[in-house]
Amino acid sequence: MKNKIRGKDLIKIGFPQNNSVNIALGYINRYRKKESKERVLAEVKAVLSEPQKFLEDTLWGKVAEALTKPVEVQMHKLMNTRAPFSIYGENEIDEQAKFQLYDALKLPISVQGALMPDAHTGYGLPIGGVLATNNAVIPYGVGVDIGCRMSLSVFPIESSFIKAQQQKLENILKEHTKFGMSETHKSKSDHEIFSRPEFNEILFLRPLKDKAYKQLGTSGGGNHFVEFGSVTIADAQNEWKLPPGEYLGLLSHSGSRGLGANIAKHYTHLAMKQTPLPKQVQHLAWLDLATHDGQEYWQAMNLAGDYAKACHDDIHQRIAKLLATKAVIKIENHHNFAWKVQLNGHECIVHRKGATPAAKGELGIIPGSMTAPGFIVRGLGNADSLQSASHGAGRVFSRRQCKDSFTQSDIKKQLKLHDVSLIGGNVDEAPMAYKDIEKVMKNQQELVEIVGKFVPKIVRMDS
Repeated sequence: MKNKIRGKDLIKIGFPQNNSVNIALGYINRYRKKESKERVLAEVKAVLSEPQKFLEDTLWGKVAEALTKPVEVQMHKLMNTRAPFSIYGENEIDEQAKFQLYDALKLPISVQGALMPDAHTGYGLPIGGVLATNNAVIPYGVGVDIGCRMSLSVFPIESSFIKAQQQKLENILKEHTKFGMSETHKSKSDHEIFSRPEFNEILFLRPLKDKAYKQLGTSGGGNHFVEFGSVTIADAQNEWKLPPGEYLGLLSHSGSRGLGANIAKHYTHLAMKQTPLPKQVQHLAWLDLATHDGQEYWQAMNLAGDYAKACHDDIHQRIAKLLATKAVIKIENHHNFAWKVQLNGHECIVHRKGATPAAKGELGIIPGSMTAPGFIVRGLGNADSLQSASHGAGRVFSRRQCKDSFTQSDIKKQLKLHDVSLIGGNVDEAPMAYKDIEKVMKNQQELVEIVGKFVPKIVRMDS
């Protein structure tokens, strides 16, 4: 092809014979292949002549970085000693999850870690793993479902409404919640998230915007849900000034859908190329936040987190409108994310992969299972846990083990026992798959205090 730019074309105009050629060709082939050869080479020449001017450029920034301060790619080894750590509910956590944390604590970027009482084995960091790092972010320390979160609305309606209007509430969940890969709302909602500059400035995100728009207000498969339940507020001095009692609650659990999954996949690939690690820990590869890719991931991650919140807001607004009411309490929190946190006077990146932020006074919601209660909690700011708590009950049985161990009949018995109505749901989310939430909460009394309780009654999941 006459119009195709090759490495020799870049070397001919003065590119050094190093990785900057490959980076430039990669960007040209991905983002500028429809442009004329002359036009693209003219732009490349401008970058080559004054790369400092292009370090913040959305297209040429990484090429400019390769020309001025190239990322040093080298095989990294694990350290001989672990960074300090704490484990909560250690006797209830599988050994493999502990070993995954131990490996993460030996990364040269690790500062401190913790394992929550709902922890179990995952990829990269274990689920329930918390890790503070020095100026680096681990895409798999955040997880594939970036910004996966909980959202609870409490309505000024007595919980007796659930039984009295059960059919109406079931129909609302059947008709107005969407799950899985293909279901979307016929009536789309617009949202300010789609005006965010990142969708244009980060070239990788541009083709993902349309799908994100279509998936707004939908939930993923697996353990994601939208459910009605009874919320108990017992403290007469509660901060919402609600009379003690039992109220109608709406609880949702989901993340950033296809947008977050694509971001995780793309930047994990870049991390594994830039900071290669021994095979058993390769999913712990990180991006240096001083690099173009590190900064780009950080922006994309935050966009995905805000998009996840937008999805929950859309779900809750739709349902509140159908109930002709407004929430009097709204509690929400991420549990797959990374934050910049001051730790012993230094800024660190705290990854919470399946862990709830629990800074002093911070509210969160920790669910149980489709038949077990969830809890409204207030963080105690425990420094040893990196101000974190569990994000749920945690699995005892893997999805595969559930399919081998339980039947739909087993699930129906549990649902009947707890007077819960289930719409959708698969055997891999059987209530028996999860740890005892009461025991999990007991194992984190030094991390959070309980200020309310949610008991699920009508549960909607993917089929």
